[in-house]
Amino acid sequence: MDDIPLAIQFVALAFLLVLSGFFAMAETGMMAINRYRLRALERTGHRGARLASELLRRTDRLLSVLLAGNTLVNAAITMIVSVMTIDLFGHDRIVLGIATVVVTLFILVFAEITPKVIGARYPERTALAASYVLKPLVKASAWSLWIVNLFVRCLLWLLRVPIDPGPQRLSMEELRFLVLESGQFMPKKHQSILVNLFDLEAITVEDVMTPRAQIEAIDLEASTETILAQLTTAYHTRLPAYRGELGNLAGILHLRKVMHLVRAEEFDRKALAGLLAEPYFVPAGTPAFAQLQYFQENHQRIAMVVDEYGELQGLVTLEDIIEEIIGEFTTTAPVKSGTYFWDKDGSALVEGSSVLRELNRKLGLALPLDGPKTLNGLILEHLRDIPAAGVALKIADVPMEIVQTQDRVIKTVRLFRPHVSDLAQAA
Repeated sequence: MDDIPLAIQFVALAFLLVLSGFFAMAETGMMAINRYRLRALERTGHRGARLASELLRRTDRLLSVLLAGNTLVNAAITMIVSVMTIDLFGHDRIVLGIATVVVTLFILVFAEITPKVIGARYPERTALAASYVLKPLVKASAWSLWIVNLFVRCLLWLLRVPIDPGPQRLSMEELRFLVLESGQFMPKKHQSILVNLFDLEAITVEDVMTPRAQIEAIDLEASTETILAQLTTAYHTRLPAYRGELGNLAGILHLRKVMHLVRAEEFDRKALAGLLAEPYFVPAGTPAFAQLQYFQENHQRIAMVVDEYGELQGLVTLEDIIEEIIGEFTTTAPVKSGTYFWDKDGSALVEGSSVLRELNRKLGLALPLDGPKTLNGLILEHLRDIPAAGVALKIADVPMEIVQTQDRVIKTVRLFRPHVSDLAQAA
């Protein structure tokens, strides 16, 4: 080193600092890169992504090259600075101590902290670019790395640390959070569909069904004229048919099959009964996502929901579950004025049979869903009594007033926006 000009020593020192920074930045970028993004780039044929994936499949070899290279370069930097200090100032211990502090500061700033911050901030760029250099280095140092890794593997085996941790796996909640955090990369509608799909695991058919009181059905014991009038004004193409009362279900009627009877003037109750399809029953606690699969496997579109005693609770259709994922896309029944919209005075007049999930979604409320599924059931459970008209109460910070009751059932309720509770008191 004594025969090497000082200028060349400075150039070598600067080069080694850059090389040390490269190793530090490459290490951080490789470890911080998004593996799923890397796989997506690899599928598109990106050469850097392919090289980076190959390196990350053998993390032990990659880290060995990075750490060994960084250690050797830092040792060389320290040696050059020591020689330069002795050449310039002699063997003064104080000067050597100051030089040691200075070179440590330079290594920290230019070869450790700054490169690692850049690697962490731009992991994809640094990892893909560094892979072109690291791949040949790993190949060139294969034999020396094999000896080092042999000792490392033995030590890991003694410590009971798995050498290959396996592929990264995300839980459903982690995936849901990932979708919510990626709002800037996908349209809002797509994000909403994905989040609803994750939430579908926690929803049962009881949450999305049409309650028994709202089922549009045909009584086969009614007069022919009544049945025909109901069929011509029905809002659904498939209707449950019963005898006497809804619990005595006879089958499911497809309106399209009735048309030829009407045209041939052969329509009567006996002919109608012959067109009924076998009803499909499902328990109320069936997960909505599982029911979606059952519909597909059984080639069904409609199911009758029963409780643990076999009593009819409601009706669920394929469209009900799909709408939980993508939102409403069809209108199968007339919308009552003011039912799911706030009026100018901050109130909404709704039916007692309204489903709580619908009210929460359309009115932006937070009514509890872990108990009764309808507003009528929620109020009865809260009061533990059948209220009279005019009774006011508050559930989940939502002021409400009973407007009409009939036959021990709450028919109409007026809800008030939670932030305008003074309107409820005035009412």
